Amino acid sequence: MDQKKIGKFLKELRKEKGITQEEFAEMLNVSGRTVSRWETGTNMPDISLLVDIAEIFDVSIPEIINGERKSEIMEKEVKETVLSLSDYAEAINKKIRGRLLVLTVIAIVGMIAFVAIESTGLDTPGSIYEKIASAGLGLDFGMLIVLAMYLSGLLGRIKARRKMRRETNVK
Repeated sequence: MDQKKIGKFLKELRKEKGITQEEFAEMLNVSGRTVSRWETGTNMPDISLLVDIAEIFDVSIPEIINGERKSEIMEKEVKETVLSLSDYAEAINKKIRGRLLVLTVIAIVGMIAFVAIESTGLDTPGSIYEKIASAGLGLDFGMLIVLAMYLSGLLGRIKARRKMRRETNVK
């Protein structure tokens, strides 16, 4: 606990309310000199007075003890959390995009094989060419499903859940 910081914070709160040290002291049944000592960081308010001080200034007790408004602390924490989440999401998306690129190339090769075999008439029943054409068509269909899942965001959510499960199992 930084007494000087707490004192400065109490002084700012008092001035925001537009009350004097004496008026503040009267509200708490303490002397004006006591309030002055708090604001200079020489002394700290008694624990029993923290609830009353918090109510007068409409702040929380942790805010008084930290010597700053919660929103300032939380704003910094929220920014750090958002940046971490953003980095995490970007890393996942980068991995997914790389894998989708590989799958897209495979699907294009499959489509070319399917079209080439169909157009040349080599797809006679039971031949190896018919099996290759079927595999190419299957790859294309599978790729369409994966692409639809990616574009809808479903693939990213599945990946994030798997990673979270792995992390919780490791801990």
